[in-house]
Amino acid sequence: MPLEIRIDDLGGAEVADLLTAHADLMLSLSPPGSCHFLPLQGLKVPEVTFWSMWQDEALIGCGALKDLGDGTGEIKSMHARQHLRGKGHGRAMLEHILAEARARGYTALYLETGSMDGFIPARRLYEAYGFTYCEPFGSYVEDPHSVFMSLDMQAAA
Repeated sequence: MPLEIRIDDLGGAEVADLLTAHADLMLSLSPPGSCHFLPLQGLKVPEVTFWSMWQDEALIGCGALKDLGDGTGEIKSMHARQHLRGKGHGRAMLEHILAEARARGYTALYLETGSMDGFIPARRLYEAYGFTYCEPFGSYVEDPHSVFMSLDMQAAA
């Protein structure tokens, strides 16, 4: 059962439902003012590339990469269906995004994720790929419910 990761135009009902599940999960784990996921329309902007992940014609996850305009990018909307977590799908999406960031010549990747226990698996995944904790980037500000991570793409090459 090979995985297929493809650029998605965000027009399908399945993708909209997956993004709703992602938003619901984020809002269940973090206070609303500390949730930084992009809604469907926020993913439909030119600086964001969105991928859906499929297995046997079933949508199982997604991920996005936002071009920050300065030779760096931000990982957004990494999500795998709840019942499929722990099976390597997040790792596959992260590797896909890292390969795209390398192909674009990005010097660094950034991300924001939650500081609560529910985000430990995500933080461990990013740590395993060399991401380190950093200060808020872009328009983010210090928030006790957020952690910020970065990866020096030149050192990780």
